[in-house]
Amino acid sequence: MFMDHILTWTTFLPLIGAALIAFLVPGTKHRLIRVLATVFVVADFALALLIWRGFSPDYAGMQFVKRAPWIPAIGVEYHVGIDGVSLLLILLTTLLGILAVTCSYTAITERVKEYYVMLLFLQTSMLGVFIALDLFLFYVFWEVMLVPMYFLIGVWGSDNKLYSAIKFFLYTLFGSVFLLVGILALYFVNTTGIPMFGIEGLGNAPSLNILHLQGIAAQIPATLQFWVFFGMFLGFAIKVPMFPFHTWLPDAHTDAPTAGSVILAAVLLKMGTYGFFRVGMPVLPLGFEAWKELLIALCLIAIIYGALVCLVQRDMKRLVAFSSVSHMGYVMLGIFVLNEVGMKGGLLQMINHGITTGALFMLVGIIYERRHTRLIRDYGGLAQVMPVYAAIFLVMALASMGLPGLNGFIGEFLVIIGAYQENFWWAFTAAVGVILAAAYLLWLYQRVFFGPLENEKNKSLRDCSAREAWQFAPLIVLSLWIGLYPKPFLNYLEKPVEQLILHMEEARAFGEGEERLVQAGPPAPPEPAVVAEEISLEPESLPR
Repeated sequence: MFMDHILTWTTFLPLIGAALIAFLVPGTKHRLIRVLATVFVVADFALALLIWRGFSPDYAGMQFVKRAPWIPAIGVEYHVGIDGVSLLLILLTTLLGILAVTCSYTAITERVKEYYVMLLFLQTSMLGVFIALDLFLFYVFWEVMLVPMYFLIGVWGSDNKLYSAIKFFLYTLFGSVFLLVGILALYFVNTTGIPMFGIEGLGNAPSLNILHLQGIAAQIPATLQFWVFFGMFLGFAIKVPMFPFHTWLPDAHTDAPTAGSVILAAVLLKMGTYGFFRVGMPVLPLGFEAWKELLIALCLIAIIYGALVCLVQRDMKRLVAFSSVSHMGYVMLGIFVLNEVGMKGGLLQMINHGITTGALFMLVGIIYERRHTRLIRDYGGLAQVMPVYAAIFLVMALASMGLPGLNGFIGEFLVIIGAYQENFWWAFTAAVGVILAAAYLLWLYQRVFFGPLENEKNKSLRDCSAREAWQFAPLIVLSLWIGLYPKPFLNYLEKPVEQLILHMEEARAFGEGEERLVQAGPPAPPEPAVVAEEISLEPESLPR
């Protein structure tokens, strides 16, 4: 009974913890609040490990599926299930949930109760997106996520926190409106159609089941797919964020508290890439094909643009934020090239980015707590007084730039190989981005940790405590594991990638067949058969 509902338990356990802290624990009991928040996120990660243990990577369909009527009048269900991509994202989310809670122990001293309530609430909303198999349920979790993230930035952020919080909320809400319009269009084309636009419905029962919509994808008119995909693209691209919809990201990252930046970079951005993989591409394959070239162009621009902007940053946190724009360009490029090597690389790089960038934001948060400045010019020579901190920073920076033997190399290498199979210049541009990433990360490290220790305020800085150092242990282990032996992780991606590629090829073949029929027009009527009997005109053959 418990295992049948384990996805539901894993998703809503943090929300139960948030409700318990909100209604039963006094706001002055800071230590108890931190302990309870830690217990719930650790328990949530334990449930994720149970899911991982019971998951079979060789099975092609969804696993741990649970369905129950929710709003029968419009065909909406509580329908959940996962595949290998969802599983890895659930494990990443629950692991980073522990780190987000523990890294806030000393950073958050005001409104502690409300802070941890919002953090737990945010974890439930993100997990819900990764398990939803009904588009209405998917959209509910997608939108609910905005509320806790808005408060985390606006209440516990720094400097221009209100501006950054409002900008984040308005940008993502703008994209969500177009996403909702796309969902409604799919609902009506599946049932009654949209008479005012001359679109006939398919006459099916009301349903927003994602798997059902994938099954009827070939029946949705190509013109409608073109516009619906554009609407969904806006919703997902702003969340990624893809160039040129990225301008909310540096502000939100810079002004968010450390845990908010970690969750925002490591998990929240993945909701956009997951939306493309789970909904946009399989439900609207012809729409994706129509926009593919533009999407890949935007990915390549993001890779180069994000890296170049990093080279001129003076704020460490802002530099790491812009690096996310560049690295997420690799993720989307790998997914959009639509071949097995590239897609596996893109999806694996999605996990890699969560590990390395989450760690880098935590590292910037540690030094900010001590010095209350993130400006690169205020540092120099920190390796002399903070050797443990410098060593951890070096490992995660090398992983982020793609050093062989660490996780970033595997993902970027597969993405570049996949891009090369489609177009040489795509691969060449992506490779230039790797060089630029090494430039801005090594330059950052040199300016902060090497050179003379001239600033008097830095000479008394204490190194990482045991708690701070141990927070990075699982991230370093994962970086080495994926870098040296990525096969177990790629195994979980194999079946979902194969299924999506096969689905897209079938839809493309069907669409090309329909286009040929339209161009050829209706078949010509057959020639009437003329049967004539040969009559000889010779005299002896004439009838008497």
